[in-house]
Amino acid sequence: MKQCIIKRNNIKVQGSGSRSMLFAAGFGCDQNVWNSVAKAFEKDYKIILFDYVGSGNSDLQAYNLNRYSTLDGYAQDVIDVCTALDLNDTIFVGHSVGSMIGMLASLKHPEFFSDLIMLGPSPCYLNDPPTYYGGFEKEQLTGLIDMLEKNYIGWASLFAGTLLNNTDRPEIRSELEDRFCSTDPIIARQFAEATFFSDNRKDLLNVTVPSLILQCSDDIIAPIEVGEYLHHNLPSSTLKVMAATGHCPHMSHPEETVKWIKQYINKPSQTYLQADRGDFF
Repeated sequence: MKQCIIKRNNIKVQGSGSRSMLFAAGFGCDQNVWNSVAKAFEKDYKIILFDYVGSGNSDLQAYNLNRYSTLDGYAQDVIDVCTALDLNDTIFVGHSVGSMIGMLASLKHPEFFSDLIMLGPSPCYLNDPPTYYGGFEKEQLTGLIDMLEKNYIGWASLFAGTLLNNTDRPEIRSELEDRFCSTDPIIARQFAEATFFSDNRKDLLNVTVPSLILQCSDDIIAPIEVGEYLHHNLPSSTLKVMAATGHCPHMSHPEETVKWIKQYINKPSQTYLQADRGDFF
């Protein structure tokens, strides 16, 4: 069973530390998006990288339409990875929807995780006035998914540019486009629907694992209001508004991303909050 999961999710283990860090990609991406960030932790941590079934070099034959129709199926991938490697008290680092996937996994198995580090997370992308601003109207998301189905290449280019919101890094945009285009369009559409029409707001108060929310500046996908909402509704959470712009700081601003993760995990939580509280609102 262990070897089956390792192959299915294309699990890679590197680094020499005694503690583990598990990195989870966001929508449409594979483990390689973490290359610049994960490398900075290899000396002190055991680094675990994996691909969701349907992404990267995972076993596509294991993809199941029913299982992956909701984020719970992807959360089970995370649980399976932790079980296969016998992980406990692992630092989970997730990007975008990967953050919510890790959060859902922690609700079922909190013992697997010591901390949840979330880059650009969002519990709900839809606006729900007057109490919640997620950034999108339903018609916008429906249009985005329709474009994915009708013109996948055009969608990949448009969405990569939207994610980055950073025109001075064309090489990163090209890398994102390539990753989107390498995913089967049918799988990509189902993952998009599971991502953008999910609503995990009611789950937040049940989370018991401490979390760091890394909120990007000028992020179209997860605006500042979303980060603040998460901070106010996630118990034991810390919010850091980064100088990085766009939605993919691990790719566009890896140095800043590494800096804030290291500061968080290298300090006792109470000390961290007291020392830097003014930066976290």
